[in-house]
Amino acid sequence: MASGFFALLDDISVLMDDIASMSKVAAKKTSAILGDDLAVNASKASNFSSSRELPVLWEITKGSFINKIILIPLIMALDYYFPSIVHYLLLIGALYIAYEGVHGLWGYIFPHNEGKEKREEVSEKEKIKSAIITDFVLSIEIILIALSSVEDSPFLTQVIVVTLIAFGATIGVYSLVALLVRLDDIGFAIASNEPEDSFKYKLGKFLINALPFLIKTLSVVGVFAMLLVAGSIFAHSFKELEHIIPGLMGELILAILIGGFVMLIIDGGKFILSKIKKS
Repeated sequence: MASGFFALLDDISVLMDDIASMSKVAAKKTSAILGDDLAVNASKASNFSSSRELPVLWEITKGSFINKIILIPLIMALDYYFPSIVHYLLLIGALYIAYEGVHGLWGYIFPHNEGKEKREEVSEKEKIKSAIITDFVLSIEIILIALSSVEDSPFLTQVIVVTLIAFGATIGVYSLVALLVRLDDIGFAIASNEPEDSFKYKLGKFLINALPFLIKTLSVVGVFAMLLVAGSIFAHSFKELEHIIPGLMGELILAILIGGFVMLIIDGGKFILSKIKKS
């Protein structure tokens, strides 16, 4: 009886060692997409009033957890029974991300302030929805990369590693985003009640003044991160494209071209429908 108990402990110990080592491998492989995820979600959670930043971020975080709960069993089942379907789902997601990226890029090139107040009233729900959909697509890629790193491992190890990486990504990314969007509050707390010539006061003021620039930078980086993620998916899905348009710049151009085409169809269709309704 005792020997059986210790044998069970030994099996658990081996399993935990496997999970730890495989998790490190999976974390390294997903690090690039997690960097893109951070930039994208920081841009999505910014540009709200100070009182709404954390509530909006919490809504996006809950959506991200729901995405993972849905996607982990779904992708693992599809990868086992119908592996080709996952590939097409990823491509559909890449089309959406490319569209979002080009839409953001278009807004930077041709900014317009008409009806700004009206757009701000509806932008919160729209941004939350957009961020959750974008997270859904990025989550697919994170899960697939994590799964590919443990494909030769036992099924239980695969499940545990993929789950750890997926939920760890949500906790890590959105915790960092929350820290970034509240950087001014941290700076104010550091600088308050400190003499103006002290290091703590100068550090606090620096953090407060740096926040708008940081948010703006992350917003721009987030747009290009979406385009690069989409371009990478397109390029790796069609191997011949990697030879025609190689490297990150090629993937960026590819995403802009495809995203621009999708935007032309969607926004052009909306414009035509609005004209038909008015006539």
